[in-house]
Amino acid sequence: MAEASENGPSERVQSGAEASGSDIRYVQYKDENDLPIVMDLVDKELSEPYSIFTYRYFLHQWPHLCFISYDGDKPFGTVVCKMDTHRERMRGYVAMLVVDKAYRGKRVGSELVKMAIAEMIKGGCEEVVLEAEVVNTGALKLYQGLGFVRDKRLHRYYLNGVDAYRLKLLLPLSEARLAELAAAAEAEAAEADGEMIA
Repeated sequence: MAEASENGPSERVQSGAEASGSDIRYVQYKDENDLPIVMDLVDKELSEPYSIFTYRYFLHQWPHLCFISYDGDKPFGTVVCKMDTHRERMRGYVAMLVVDKAYRGKRVGSELVKMAIAEMIKGGCEEVVLEAEVVNTGALKLYQGLGFVRDKRLHRYYLNGVDAYRLKLLLPLSEARLAELAAAAEAEAAEADGEMIA
């Protein structure tokens, strides 16, 4: 694996949005103090177990590609990503995306991914890839709504024996196009309430 570009922002990014009467804000990962928050969110929601070394691999090298969503002071969602050279191209990778079940259908997952993709575009990525369980219709609709397409099926990819789809997004997409695709997908993703996000 090639060394990653280290030209992420030096300031912590924060943005606010209102969704269903809640004050939802998005905060960029800052430092080791945020690590337990990310670990707790992912460990509660995803089927794959991750060690602290896996989290540190992503968060120490690409902290600018991790965002946490909060409702007031309560963290309820996160995205963890990386970017590096793959076949002489800069490639982004969405490693983990989770949103607490109570907050699904409010466009939080899409917003987290869009924020990470915006940072990847700044870093010169030409594509973004990820894997999602073939049975996770909510995640598949969310990612397809953002413009990801199915690249291949990976048989028995996860430890639980479930197949995965590798999804790919070619960059850059304009912010307007991302917003348009996300809005269309959110209506479909809301129907899949109760499904895992990633």
